[in-house]
Amino acid sequence: MVETRRAPRHRVLKAGKIDFGGGAIDCTVRNLSNTGAAIEVSNQIGIPEKFTLVVPGDGLHLPCHIMWRKGYRIGVTFD
Repeated sequence: MVETRRAPRHRVLKAGKIDFGGGAIDCTVRNLSNTGAAIEVSNQIGIPEKFTLVVPGDGLHLPCHIMWRKGYRIGVTFD
């Protein structure tokens, strides 16, 4: 498989939140780079196309938008 990402992603297992105007949804950050992340959720219903990914353990608040969705996983790129 050919790697097409602009920056290498690093495997992580961190608690996160999908924060948007209507509330917040818990998620797990599965991999992370300078340009994007893959997150895992229990249910994709109600998750908007644009939101802020919050990783409290690292003090990160990253505005992003969804690039792909598959099952319980979501790929985002940072704005």
